[in-house]
Amino acid sequence: MGNGAGVPAGLLLDSGTEVDFFIHSYYEFKLFGTTVSINTTMVCTVIVCLAVLAMILVLRHEIMKDYDEPNTIQNIAEMLVETLDSMVEGSMGKFAPKYRNYVEMLMIFILFSNISGLFGLRPPTADFATTFGLALVTFVLIEYAWIRYNGISFVKDLFQPFPIFFPVNVISEFATPVSMSLRLFGNVLSGTIMLGLWYTLMPWFAKIGIPTFLHAYFDLFSGAIQTYVFGMLTMTFITDKYPS
Repeated sequence: MGNGAGVPAGLLLDSGTEVDFFIHSYYEFKLFGTTVSINTTMVCTVIVCLAVLAMILVLRHEIMKDYDEPNTIQNIAEMLVETLDSMVEGSMGKFAPKYRNYVEMLMIFILFSNISGLFGLRPPTADFATTFGLALVTFVLIEYAWIRYNGISFVKDLFQPFPIFFPVNVISEFATPVSMSLRLFGNVLSGTIMLGLWYTLMPWFAKIGIPTFLHAYFDLFSGAIQTYVFGMLTMTFITDKYPS
């Protein structure tokens, strides 16, 4: 079935039951001769960004208050920042100050996106366009660090350990954003599909209580793990490009 915009509305099973976990197009318009579609991912991404912004503003408001003793929100904010700072510094060492803001904001956005399914949203990271876009930004930083701090000698690295490995090394470089984005996308999408199948195919009594554990695993546990993995890969790949 379709929604009139060329986007599937759901998966129709042999039983006639429709499972809906696809991306929908809500509105289309022409921009410079190109059709632009406002879809599920865009809407959910905006909601996630607004949620992150709201969290930042609330934390800033509480931190700026003049309390005799730090309150609970201040303690949570400090614990969050210290945890992320120590993670970045432990992985990137002396290069951490240059990338701390990017890595920490990247991980917060991915985490909020991954757990947005708890609130009835379709996680933006269940769309390959989102994960590939994030991976491309990381890829640019990786190549920047490689070229900026190795100069023209970065070309020589492509011929290591033997010149015959040049094609393999080039493919390996460009495969980085693809592998990073597919890993995050595949894990989040699989959880979205599993939950969609459960809510659609299981009887009503199986939808009481049990989905809580499924959300706890797919959204919270798996979402946090994938956030950590993406962040660690980002830090590792960037740091590896600096001269030892």
